[in-house]
Amino acid sequence: MNNAAASYFKSKFELTTESAAAIASIFGWMNLFARGVGGYVSDKANSKMGMRGRLIWQTGLLVVEGCLVFVFSNSNSLAVAIVIMVFFSSIVQSAEGSTYGIVPYVNPPVTGSIAGVVGAGGNLGAVGFGLGFRQLETKQAFYLMGGTIIASGVFTFFVNIKGHAGLISGQDSEEVIAAYKKTAGAAPAQTLQVPEPDVEAAKEIDKAGSEAGSAAEYNEFIGHLQK
Repeated sequence: MNNAAASYFKSKFELTTESAAAIASIFGWMNLFARGVGGYVSDKANSKMGMRGRLIWQTGLLVVEGCLVFVFSNSNSLAVAIVIMVFFSSIVQSAEGSTYGIVPYVNPPVTGSIAGVVGAGGNLGAVGFGLGFRQLETKQAFYLMGGTIIASGVFTFFVNIKGHAGLISGQDSEEVIAAYKKTAGAAPAQTLQVPEPDVEAAKEIDKAGSEAGSAAEYNEFIGHLQK
């Protein structure tokens, strides 16, 4: 969409290059808040329903996002097209935030690698849709984009992460349930915990240090006397 929006506004509504580019830049401005909102809502859904809550939010975003592409491509009013693009961009960025809310649970020991693959997938999609806009008519390319997004939403039904409930299968483990419901004082599953300081050990270390310092001072004093 970042690549196609400016040329679409220029050809569809006969705008100047400068005006089309300025309008298209709105898509990127939604990043300032929408991605964080998507992640925040995903966290809230997780606190109520666990992973299933995150997946419901993710699926809803993707389906709405795909539908908005179809509506956008059939808009004949510049004002309507701009409004739809604002909503579409907000949903896109929210879906990105929601996606990275799921990533850490897939395989915690290799979260960095998984995040890298997810990020690379976005670039791959950009290249693929770029080729689509190059080889197809604009409306057909938008239809391809919208259909692909909705299909990805449907595939979310088949996401199944070990120890977590999916949309249509699987169950949360007892540890996960205790974590997101905050019951039984259980620590959040697969989450790094900040270690509590060991007060007694700290006192012993300080005491040992003080004794060692006193012994060193005593030896130094004796050495001066012997001189």
